[in-house]
Amino acid sequence: MSRRAAVLSSGLVFLSALAVRAWAASLIVFPKPEDTAYYVSVARNLLDGRGLVSDAIWSYQTPPLVFPRPAFEVWLPLPTFLAAVPMALLGPTFSSAQVASVAVGALVPVLAWRIGADVANELRLPVGRARTLAVGAGLTAAVHLGLVLHSTLPDSTMPFTVLALVACLLMTRLVRRPGDAPLSMPGLVALGVLIGAAALTRNEAIWIGATWAAVAWWTLRRTRAERLRAIAIPAIVAIAVFLPWALRDWAAFGSPFPGQAVSNALSLDGTDIFAWSQPATLSRYLDAGLGRLVQLRLTGFEHNLFDVLVFLGLPVAVLGLVALPWIGRRTALRPLLVYSVIAFLATCVLFPVSTTWGTFLHAAGPVHVLLMVSALVALDGAIAWVGRRRGWTRPVAWLGPTFAVAGALLFTVATLPSFGASSAFTRNRYDALGPAVTAAGARFDAGTVVISDNPIWIAAATPARGLALPAEPPSSVRALADEFGATLLVIGGGVIPSWPAALSSGDPAAACFHPLTLPRPASAAYAEALRDVRVWSIDCP
Repeated sequence: MSRRAAVLSSGLVFLSALAVRAWAASLIVFPKPEDTAYYVSVARNLLDGRGLVSDAIWSYQTPPLVFPRPAFEVWLPLPTFLAAVPMALLGPTFSSAQVASVAVGALVPVLAWRIGADVANELRLPVGRARTLAVGAGLTAAVHLGLVLHSTLPDSTMPFTVLALVACLLMTRLVRRPGDAPLSMPGLVALGVLIGAAALTRNEAIWIGATWAAVAWWTLRRTRAERLRAIAIPAIVAIAVFLPWALRDWAAFGSPFPGQAVSNALSLDGTDIFAWSQPATLSRYLDAGLGRLVQLRLTGFEHNLFDVLVFLGLPVAVLGLVALPWIGRRTALRPLLVYSVIAFLATCVLFPVSTTWGTFLHAAGPVHVLLMVSALVALDGAIAWVGRRRGWTRPVAWLGPTFAVAGALLFTVATLPSFGASSAFTRNRYDALGPAVTAAGARFDAGTVVISDNPIWIAAATPARGLALPAEPPSSVRALADEFGATLLVIGGGVIPSWPAALSSGDPAAACFHPLTLPRPASAAYAEALRDVRVWSIDCP
């Protein structure tokens, strides 16, 4: 298409995506899930002059275990830096942080538009069909539930998706150069910068690097030395980009590598990430037996496929999955396909438990785009085939994108309000918690350390500091309280199934936990939000 048509098309897609995301962000009033609250609260601490620290300890596997806690022992800082920009200008609120995530998220449909246009060019579609396919891909991404939802949450999902998609677009351009043309040094350096920036967003950046290694090795028509050089240059640049952060981690945590990665790989249950006195070990993992280890991977596979890809992408994702074996072979989609396969299988095999708690979910943005483009190409081909068989004389290529956009929009509009209501419920809970505990006679201020099944929300939404409740007996939780001077136990999220039933197990340490009766707030909304919250003071002889 012409330059003017490209600018107008991409502009339409961007503005549509921005409008949808702004509407969705107005529904989400509290940082949910907890990882979102983590990024926002660290940004707030940064703007307050405290540095990159957190008032929540949600994992005990990476020292030092102190308050304030150096941030990002597992997660990475770029989402916090992005959120901090509008927070510095508009105020340190969650709604201010959403400005950055909405803006970054609105770029994803534009990149989907570009990928759709690349596929249309490769298929040599007529101009009208090509434009319709590209715009359809962009508009479908603009209203896609998974992409819209995470565009309202200042977490790692959308920044990583943008960087991954740009990297994949650049890869296709690098491998399309004629065999006798010199390798594009600026392109290889730019790819390395993208991978390094992605590594400041999510650890799955390693899969982007692996994607380029596979694509370059099997696609570039070069000598072995030239292919190795094409792989090595982006790798060196990416390491250089990430190196300052690795040195910071080394200084803060004693290692330049992400903490808890090995522990996560050895998890047998999602609550293992909160372990205090009973951390995951290799011997325990092997003792689980082959049958259970296989079952964990089947569960991870099912979660990644259905909960992440199908449910969040209905109805387009289903068609995209069916058509992918044929559509995914296109050169324009090859890097996306390779990344998708690597990321999907790696989380299923290496982190089968962690992936059910969000590992693949936050790295699946590029996969959603791949499935959308696959579905739209399949719809375009099917409609063209029917048109030829039926002798249609008018172009009806718009039918495919119309179906995709309408289906995705319907699902998004029907689903997002419930998530918004859930976020408001959680906000009400933490707005009411502090005054209710204080009214019950317990201290609840900046000097209070609270053990909770939602420690990040405690630290982000109240003056107190939060410690993760381990799925361990009362004696272990008492030792945790003694170590950090915790005086309260708050349970309300249902994250740890064994609590509070563990207090009835006969463990002598259960006598240290004294239930508090919270007064009923005058507000009906606050009363409902506190209905399932239970609080104990911790006082041991």
